[in-house]
Amino acid sequence: MLTRLLSNDTPRSRPLALLLLAIFVALAFTPFLFPGVKALNVAAKVLIFIVLVASFDLLLGYTGIVSFAHTMFFGIGAYGIAIASTRMGASWGALAVGAGGALALSFVLSLAIGLFSLRVRAIFFSMITLAFAAAFQTLASQLSEFTGGEDGLSFKVPALLSPSFEPFETPFLGVLIDGRLICYWLLFALAVALVLVMLRIVNSPFGRVLQAIRENEFRAEAVGYRVVVYRTVSSILSALFATLAGMMLAVWLRYNGPDTSLSFEIMLDVLLIVVIGGMGTIYGAVIGSALFVVAQSYLQDLLRLASEAASGLPWLAALLSPDRWLLWLGLLFVLSVYYFPTGVVGRLRALRLQRPDARAAPRPPAATPSRAR
Repeated sequence: MLTRLLSNDTPRSRPLALLLLAIFVALAFTPFLFPGVKALNVAAKVLIFIVLVASFDLLLGYTGIVSFAHTMFFGIGAYGIAIASTRMGASWGALAVGAGGALALSFVLSLAIGLFSLRVRAIFFSMITLAFAAAFQTLASQLSEFTGGEDGLSFKVPALLSPSFEPFETPFLGVLIDGRLICYWLLFALAVALVLVMLRIVNSPFGRVLQAIRENEFRAEAVGYRVVVYRTVSSILSALFATLAGMMLAVWLRYNGPDTSLSFEIMLDVLLIVVIGGMGTIYGAVIGSALFVVAQSYLQDLLRLASEAASGLPWLAALLSPDRWLLWLGLLFVLSVYYFPTGVVGRLRALRLQRPDARAAPRPPAATPSRAR
């Protein structure tokens, strides 16, 4: 049953399976295991980035397309919820209208990018997507009547998801259940469902064709696959999943602005997470997001403790200053790329294949994609 749920794409590594299980349990029971507002915000950010990074990996890792417009679709999802909730009030209808409008706009834009730009090769396509993203960020900053400009939009969510909603008078396992926790578990359920859907997509005949295009586009086209059609569909699916991630961000923060969802720094973070977790593996998005977001959120606190402990050595205390957290984060990234060139997932799976019993075991036959008509 579990294998079918995972679309026959099991971790294929016991350490990887244990790591994924640990992340799943930690995220599911964060309110009970790690009490506090900061821990809950970090866990919610991990869930959002899992969906966002997995959607980008669908484009980069499985199709071989480098796009810098991914945060544009992320921002469209967030702005769709923010604008609809601001104008229609805190209601489920507003969330539905915002979600529908954002998905429709993302579909049209991703289709336009796919049809007009996917015939352009390599770096030229990346530059076109970067231009699209920059133009959309400029529009979001200038159309203050709709987007709130640089100040962004603050809005309310339905009462069930608001912190003031308390369905129970007594705490459960020491934690008072309120609308904030209900909103978190809603994000958790949505993230799990979307990851399972993406696993199903990449392990379907359609996903096999995408991987064939990634490995050798000219050969795939010579065999008879319509490369432009497959790449366009992949671009559309990736954009829609990124839009859903933006909706999750807006519902959680109850705010959205240009720097919140359209910043180019988010795009850089997504690229780093894909490399850390492992390209071409949806599981890599889960592990990379958890490692990166936790390190980004708690590295300053750890450096502060280390700096205080090394107060007797001024040079060491200065080196471990919390102000230098970006230096240490970059160092951690360099080390992760050096020791895990194929990402954490790729490395753990490679270690399993190096075992004698794993090499002797026969491999299951790979699924053959159906040829496009």
